[in-house]
Amino acid sequence: QVQLVESGGGLVQAGDSLRLSCVVSGRTYSNYAMGWFRQAPGKEREFVAHISWRGLATHYSDSVKGRFTISRDNAKNTVYLQMNSLKPEDTAVYLCALGGPLGDHYDYWGQGTQVTVSS
Repeated sequence: QVQLVESGGGLVQAGDSLRLSCVVSGRTYSNYAMGWFRQAPGKEREFVAHISWRGLATHYSDSVKGRFTISRDNAKNTVYLQMNSLKPEDTAVYLCALGGPLGDHYDYWGQGTQVTVSS
């Protein structure tokens, strides 16, 4: 059974930084891509960032581009999301997801970690 566990969320002030981690355990298929998504209260879940298996390809939503960086360490089965210059509108539950190599679908999801940015 595949499990994804996020950590690193918290309460910060605008302009601060946080680094989220997501550890993958269990038997997965090879060459999986990873993604980060977020969901704010009363809003739909939205894509944040994606990274390919070897980390050579990354993609970001326009709202976080230039402020967030996704990375991964396959030896540790871990994907990270470095979030800088945080804004109140970044407040949400952040979830990591595991999917096929092209990142066109995600099959496994974590429970999420709360990020709250105060103004």
